Amino acid sequence: MRIPRTLVITGFCLGSLAHHQHRLKDHEQLAFTQGSQQSDKTWLEKYGPQFDQSFSGPLSFSHLPYFRCLENEQEDFDIAILGMPFDTAVTYRPGARFGPFAIRSGSRRQRIIRGYTLSWANDPYALGQKIIDCGDVPVSPFDNALAVDQMEVAYSTLLARTTARDPEVQPVTSSLSKDGKEHPRIVSLGGDHTIVLPILRSLYKVYGPISVIHFDAHLDTWAAYPGQTSEQSRVTHGTFFYLANEEGLLANNSVHAGIRCKLAGLEDLSNDESVGFQVISTDDIDDLGIPAIISKIRKRIGDSPVYLSLDIDVIDPGLAPATGTPEAGGWTTRELKRIIRGLAGLNFVGADIVEVAPAYDNAEITGIAAADFVHDFLSMFLSKEPPKRQGHHKQLAQSV
Repeated sequence: MRIPRTLVITGFCLGSLAHHQHRLKDHEQLAFTQGSQQSDKTWLEKYGPQFDQSFSGPLSFSHLPYFRCLENEQEDFDIAILGMPFDTAVTYRPGARFGPFAIRSGSRRQRIIRGYTLSWANDPYALGQKIIDCGDVPVSPFDNALAVDQMEVAYSTLLARTTARDPEVQPVTSSLSKDGKEHPRIVSLGGDHTIVLPILRSLYKVYGPISVIHFDAHLDTWAAYPGQTSEQSRVTHGTFFYLANEEGLLANNSVHAGIRCKLAGLEDLSNDESVGFQVISTDDIDDLGIPAIISKIRKRIGDSPVYLSLDIDVIDPGLAPATGTPEAGGWTTRELKRIIRGLAGLNFVGADIVEVAPAYDNAEITGIAAADFVHDFLSMFLSKEPPKRQGHHKQLAQSV
């Protein structure tokens, strides 16, 4: 009797499957036996020290050492990351109180494996200065006057801290400060833009009048908003520069860049000039180009102690949607990063990034962009001049 070919093949397959299952069972039994024999080993013995992946671990900026610096008075540093989760002085969409969390979350892939960038030709974490995350100022969400005072006291507390580096070997701010002493620098994570008023009050006590490089879609030099009937109601994220000028905190050589907001009229520009600002509009990047914008900013600031404030809405909302007052037609992330690199070597005494409101974000793109700007701030602080990138260009030319 002839056995059908299909039955032969089927029988062969079933036999092979049974044989394979038997071998698999033996392998699983061996693996189980080996596992039980090695179960007395600790994690440290078997796998080594515990470490954080880019997506795991406690949330600090770029996985930096985290300290509650306001209570830990013995912790020194050269540069601190400080969150200011304040958003109760906004004129449109709230939510920037969650900005520090979003920016830290966006930074998780930075530094933990690699921190060197081609554009800067450095790794800011490997340049000999102690950089730490000082957590958040526990600002009141109920009382704006109290919150503004809390932010000023917190910033002043950290400005008075001793630097970790030897000030005689690596002086940075002592030639700018009124007391001739070295003071650390702080990168603040907002929060709405109102946080700059208490920051300028703190910086003024150390350095005197401050020049400001202000990246923003809006002027933020308005005197008041409709409905303001009390002294405290004058303090908003659109009036803080006007108030700072009233208090004598600003030098007369500050500059806006990226302006494109709607105005009441030319009188807004006249008021802005009286506050001490020069305007670079969003469209100037097309008409003048990036090198010309860098040159205008550097010429305007000169050798003054300078503070950089970056409102994320300077970026086009198509690239950074998570903000309270979006304005169409902004700069790209890449354009602004190039401008920031061109500012290295100025006398920076601090910086911030504000108005990141993650409730309006998509796939963390705003938080990631904001975190990358902070990385740029650190490299900018620690560079004596704009990077030339000649080595990279040479290697690129040779590979073509």
